[in-house]
Order: sequence, then C-alpha cells, then structure tokens
Amino acid sequence: MICSNCGKDSAQRRNMTRTYGKGDDLLIIEDVPVMQCKSCGESYMTIETVRELEQLKKQGQMRAAKREVGVVSFA
Repeated sequence: MICSNCGKDSAQRRNMTRTYGKGDDLLIIEDVPVMQCKSCGESYMTIETVRELEQLKKQGQMRAAKREVGVVSFA
C-alpha cells in the first residue's frame, strides 16, 4: 500500500493492541489495524479506524470481557 507520509509503496497493515486509561478505568483494545511503512518508519491509523476506536472507548466497559491482567511497576 502507498504510505500517506512518504508516498512509497511500502506500507503494510498490522494488527496491534492499544491501551487507554489506567487502574479500574483501563481498557485494552486488541486487533487494532495500524499501517506501518517500512521505508519511513511511520505508523498511523486510518480515519475509519480512529472513529471506530472512539466508539469502542465510549462503549468499552459495557462491551469488555473481564480478564485478570498481571501488572508490574517499572520503578
């Protein structure tokens, strides 16, 4: 695919995990489609993906499956 940053035909779609919030308000969204360019290194999402993420964040806690997650502090 054509990279919207550098214009080269080296962008590829990858699915990634994004986290929003923290503590009891933490929401993890899996399989988010992100474009990554091998030429310039830029990562970006389409406007459609951003809009869908906003909807998922609004509905997040209602739609989310509850899972236990291990947490480690860096410090």
